[in-house]
Amino acid sequence: MHFEFSYLILIPIGFIAGFLNTIAGGGTLLTLPTLIFLGLPASVANGTNRIAILAQTTAAVRGFKSKGVSMYPFSLYLGISAFLGAFIGAKLASDISGVVFNKILAVVMIMVLLTTIFNPVKYNKDYVAKVTGKPLWVTTVIFFFLGIYGGFINAGIGFLMLVILPYINGLTLLQANVTKVFVVALYTVSAVIVFALEHKINYGIAGILAIGNTSGAWVGSRWSVKKDDRVIKIFLVITVSSLAIKLWFF
Repeated sequence: MHFEFSYLILIPIGFIAGFLNTIAGGGTLLTLPTLIFLGLPASVANGTNRIAILAQTTAAVRGFKSKGVSMYPFSLYLGISAFLGAFIGAKLASDISGVVFNKILAVVMIMVLLTTIFNPVKYNKDYVAKVTGKPLWVTTVIFFFLGIYGGFINAGIGFLMLVILPYINGLTLLQANVTKVFVVALYTVSAVIVFALEHKINYGIAGILAIGNTSGAWVGSRWSVKKDDRVIKIFLVITVSSLAIKLWFF
């Protein structure tokens, strides 16, 4: 595919996505439809997006580490479980037809959007982390299935993790975010392997998008904790709704 200047829009889109993915989630709801609208087949857009996610989450992990924040080894256990599940999900995604994938993506976008608006979890800075014993094993099993979903589409998985980790493991928003970005980084390696073997990655476009995603993730990780998110919610409602309607009907 020849380079087009329209691809440069991926840098600011990627920055927003990287920032959102790091402080909460939902960035893939912007990048994946944009890649499809720029002409990539759905499966190639899905695979290409994973390179940017890998770069973004690596930057976020380093950003959190630079502030001395880590959830190791808890995040490693969950990451390994999700890594194994992502092989299954990515293989399913690489084989599905573009039309069906677009329909699934549109439905997922609306569901995640509703989660974003109503925000079912209230975070408490006084939570006591439960990262061993039964809570650890329960979450490890759940994260295997999250890995399947993440390998398949990834969109909105950050929100799911930010619901599960405080509820089951008692993590604060900061701890949940640190865990989330590490887990996503690890299982994305699994997804990238599958999409690469299936020749579903446009590396040139992935590199452009990764510049934006990585920059946004670095800024977001150093912000650390979500502030007043009303502006972000308004932006997501308008943008994601428009993209979902276009995916479904056009």
